[in-house]
Amino acid sequence: MGKLTGFLEFPRQGPKYRPVSVRLRDWHEVYQPQSDEEIAQQGARCMDCGIPFCMQGCPLGNRIPEFNDRAHHLQWALAADQLFSTNNFPEFTGRLCPAPCESACVLGIGSDPVTIERLEYEVAEHAFSNNLAVSSPTPRESGRRVAVIGSGPAGLAAAAQLRSVGHAVSVFERSDAIGGLLRYGIPEFKMEKAVLDRRLAVMRDAGIEFFTDVTVGRSGTPLAALQGEFDAVLLALGATRPRLIPVPGADLEGVYPAMTYLAASNRAVNADALPALSALDHHVVILGGGDTGADCLGTVHRQGAASVTQIEIMDQPPLERPTDEPWPTMARIFKISSAHDEGGERRFSTETLEFLGVGRVESVVLRDHLTNETVTFPADLVLIAAGFLGPELDDLELNGEQFLTSRATLSVDSDWRVRKIPGASPVFACGDAVRGQSLIVWAIAEGRSAAASIDSYFTGRKSPLGAPVEPYALSW
Repeated sequence: MGKLTGFLEFPRQGPKYRPVSVRLRDWHEVYQPQSDEEIAQQGARCMDCGIPFCMQGCPLGNRIPEFNDRAHHLQWALAADQLFSTNNFPEFTGRLCPAPCESACVLGIGSDPVTIERLEYEVAEHAFSNNLAVSSPTPRESGRRVAVIGSGPAGLAAAAQLRSVGHAVSVFERSDAIGGLLRYGIPEFKMEKAVLDRRLAVMRDAGIEFFTDVTVGRSGTPLAALQGEFDAVLLALGATRPRLIPVPGADLEGVYPAMTYLAASNRAVNADALPALSALDHHVVILGGGDTGADCLGTVHRQGAASVTQIEIMDQPPLERPTDEPWPTMARIFKISSAHDEGGERRFSTETLEFLGVGRVESVVLRDHLTNETVTFPADLVLIAAGFLGPELDDLELNGEQFLTSRATLSVDSDWRVRKIPGASPVFACGDAVRGQSLIVWAIAEGRSAAASIDSYFTGRKSPLGAPVEPYALSW
């Protein structure tokens, strides 16, 4: 522990946002950099608890007190060695993870938790800028080949792990670029795509092959063909079926799933072109108060929406922690993202009743649960950010009951294997396709765990890769 009284001396201080008037003119990340002195102070706040619950709160089991202490001493090589040993992509999680580790931080019992997520970001960025090791070296080739279907965080994590023990890995993506939701679902102001491309360059240098515009299933490359060509196949498909709102008028033009809109917007930003679906001068209603809704909110602000209202069916969380609550409550306290600071109205306890319009949506009818009042909002663009239902399996012909859990996700055994699929080689699955819609840190943890099972299948012994989590259905 670097400074015994650090948590008493220094308040929690994350990075400051760039001014709203500035950041709305571009798509760059919203934070201003912190100085090394500020970073060191935040690392000093870690209490190095006897029982570090932050590590239990992290699905990856990151050695958080270790890299916090190293960051406090500005020992970036040692900090990176600790962090990259458990997390393949801290440059992603340091930007995108909602930080369950901070909700578990013991300091949060009586004070504000340590800025663990931002310290993770700083360790990763210092590692890249100082040319430190950011991936595991590949030993001699094993002679085994693995096909990974899907290039989101779960698929990429599995690919990196498998390559680190010498297996040849080919990643197949149905889109025109690698990255899954990291590429087209996450706005540039949350993570610039140069960060993703930087990581993909590292993976290519390690020998991982990437193939885009490849559909696996009836309409493209048969799954059985990949099973015949590779020694194992891993399905990391994500959970991409959107949850819609089945009310009258839901089929009107102008009502879209959030990801349809975000994908179009991200493609336009990446290509420096006008988006095929724009919020410019539109009255926008966003249905959903989570991270995806906030992503839509920040995007429509930058496109020049005339007005924006974000609707949340749940009640508003408390603004401050209850005085009679003895445990950390960060996860249950009202949160404001950078997008909420940029404008727009936010309503809670509100249910969507109907979309009105002739051919195209013109307004949304809502009901306030607290007052039972019915209100109508003008809207010529409605974005439904109500989450996802599960993976798309029709084309793979894996939608039969023998392949599915009760939540319409892929059913796997304790080794992450989908046993009912015939073929020359076994098929494994991980990430949101198994767990259902979840966090990026869970996707990486499941990718690492599935990779360990595949390696054990090849070698017949316990894998040195380690498995931080077990399949979700087995933990019920």
